[in-house]
Amino acid sequence: MSPRTGRPKIENPKSERITVRLDSEYANILKQYCEQEKIEKAEAIRRGISKLKPDIKE
Repeated sequence: MSPRTGRPKIENPKSERITVRLDSEYANILKQYCEQEKIEKAEAIRRGISKLKPDIKE
């Protein structure tokens, strides 16, 4: 029998999906940031969310 084929399992799967509506100003900011950093929109949003973590009151 041949070894299992397909994509290998990743350590931290991104299983949560959200949908966000942006006005043109925020969409333009996101686009410019992504072009500057050469990253996908999802990665830029993850970076923004991670910057919120210090503000969480525990």
